[in-house]
Amino acid sequence: MNTAPTIRKGRKYEEVLGGARAVFMRDGFEGASVDDIARAAGVSKATLYSYFPDKRILFIEVSRLECERMAQDTGNVADFSAPPREVMTTTANTLLRFLLSEFSLQMFRICSAEAKRFPELGQAFYQSGPEMGCKRMAAYLRFAIERGEIICDDPQLMAEQFTELCKAKLWPRAIFGVQTSFTDAEISEVVTAAVDTILARYGA
Repeated sequence: MNTAPTIRKGRKYEEVLGGARAVFMRDGFEGASVDDIARAAGVSKATLYSYFPDKRILFIEVSRLECERMAQDTGNVADFSAPPREVMTTTANTLLRFLLSEFSLQMFRICSAEAKRFPELGQAFYQSGPEMGCKRMAAYLRFAIERGEIICDDPQLMAEQFTELCKAKLWPRAIFGVQTSFTDAEISEVVTAAVDTILARYGA
């Protein structure tokens, strides 16, 4: 399914996205009205509809761009020619902080709540977030396998296992509202355990 429709861009594009992001974060998808989004963006409803004729398309675009920023941040700080422990530690740290962010948690809750009525919302978030991140990690792992640093027949599965290890302990507490803030020490503990565990299984 293609969840990336053509988006018209213009001088009010960023304002519309910024207003939509704020309202989606505050009110969720169902509760977010076009009137509130237009007001938050400082544009007319006609201008908003000229960019995004459907609220779902607007939500998908907000989600896609935020996930792309996370992926770009990871790419900027991770040297993919470096050894696995270094790359995985950097990637896990960036990934976990994104997963614990207000944006990521709210997007997950919205997509889960709307999964039956609007499955394309969750599909779009998955494709631009978790799926893209795992593909990027799998691409690195193939290089590491060729260099003899990793022993694995299925780098895509390994990447997905690594992602799940990064969600241990802290993410469930965050998604259910059991804990709302996390220290660097707590994040480092999960990151180190994830990297140690995956390398114990696949490290050369």
